[in-house]
Amino acid sequence: MTLEMLNYAIAWPEIFLLIMASLVLVVDVFLPDEKRNVTYVISQLSLIVTMAMIVMMSSNERIIAFNGVFVNDAFANVLKLFVVGIVAMVFVYSRRYLIERNIFKGEFYVLGLFGLLGMMVMISAHHFLSLYLGLELLSLSLYAMVAFHRDNANASEAAMKYFVLGAIASGMLLYGMSMVYGMTGTLNIEEVAKAISQQQEMNIVLVFGLVFMLIGVAFKLGAVPFHMWIPDVYQGAPTIVTSYIATAPKIAGFAMVMRLLVEGMGGLHADWQLMLVILSVLSMAIGNVVAIAQTNLKRMLAYSTISHVGFIMLGILSANNAGYSAAMFYTLTYALMSLGAFGIIMLLARAGFEADNLSDLKGLNQRSPWFAFMMLILMFSMAGVPPTVGFWAKLAVLKAVIDINMLWLALVAVFFSIIGVFYYLRIIKLMYFDDAEENAPLHNGRDMQVALSANGLAILALGIYPSSLMALCIAVFS
Repeated sequence: MTLEMLNYAIAWPEIFLLIMASLVLVVDVFLPDEKRNVTYVISQLSLIVTMAMIVMMSSNERIIAFNGVFVNDAFANVLKLFVVGIVAMVFVYSRRYLIERNIFKGEFYVLGLFGLLGMMVMISAHHFLSLYLGLELLSLSLYAMVAFHRDNANASEAAMKYFVLGAIASGMLLYGMSMVYGMTGTLNIEEVAKAISQQQEMNIVLVFGLVFMLIGVAFKLGAVPFHMWIPDVYQGAPTIVTSYIATAPKIAGFAMVMRLLVEGMGGLHADWQLMLVILSVLSMAIGNVVAIAQTNLKRMLAYSTISHVGFIMLGILSANNAGYSAAMFYTLTYALMSLGAFGIIMLLARAGFEADNLSDLKGLNQRSPWFAFMMLILMFSMAGVPPTVGFWAKLAVLKAVIDINMLWLALVAVFFSIIGVFYYLRIIKLMYFDDAEENAPLHNGRDMQVALSANGLAILALGIYPSSLMALCIAVFS
């Protein structure tokens, strides 16, 4: 096998997804509106085949291709499987939602597939340029998806805010990369790490480059004080787009942090560890406290996301394999929890009614005991209540922090986590102890019912048997 063939063989899932996204784009142009389901079916089949190819290509061996630009390892394979699976679930949730609002267009699926391609490139990036290209492909897709409902003024406003702030963050990231390149003479992540390890004394330019790159990373994850876009975008975007933004890109963002900070800037871990401590404490504090004051469910979940990002950073700042595996476990389970929460919102929504206020959950147990139970599982998991998987995720990152002698930081995390329990329990109170303001039946397709039920039960099953996923995360870093 020639080197070129080996390169293409390693990147076949990405190549196939690119071909299928382009095919969906072309096919959709010639489809009449009544046959728009064809676009949906092709998109889902593309994701299924992509997952199969990732499984077939997976191995424990670390392979670097395309002259050091692309890497295939166990870490990349696991994260890719999760992002593809989550996007497939988002597409399942999307069909009825889009049809009821007369926006069942192929553009949503095309943008979703190209965004997924960007995430996969980010996850397998071994070079600053490939990392940035993947990030921009994802970001540009997200900007367009937020503004997808063109007749909605709130969506257009949210997209504009997201675009402007995202452009600033991308500029910061590029500026940081240029400073690192100036000091190391390379953009290859592995070579950057070697150059930093050979530094005899602290290089102030490298530290400044690290700061600028961390600003870009913190914006993409939504960490305080670079979180200002999250509540507005979550609320203004169509709920199906919000569910996309809140799930798979968080996994890609985690991969970006690992590739940049851990693999590339590991020699400066003493510097970025302190920065992550500050970001995580601020995120947990602002996220949990401000969420209490929210009456809009999507804004509440936005601030909840900010607080969870703080917990993810606790694992990363531990700067050891136990912490990295705990952060990975937390990220994967959070994406599943967030997917289910937004799925419930879409389940309650109908044409002309978004069901995005807390009061819209009143009496859900009277209307649908089963899906009220699913939401209860999801809220318990986000709050970190056993026996849900959220409890084990929080416990894992807290243990990682305690193991590096930062007991005070673990206590701070527990304190803000207890504050966060309040607004999660408030939702359960509304569902089970308040009377329903309306008794309209829940109109939803069988596919969405099955997917949402599987989503909720998976959170419970992973809570009862967390060892399988945790072992997978540990194996990735071993």
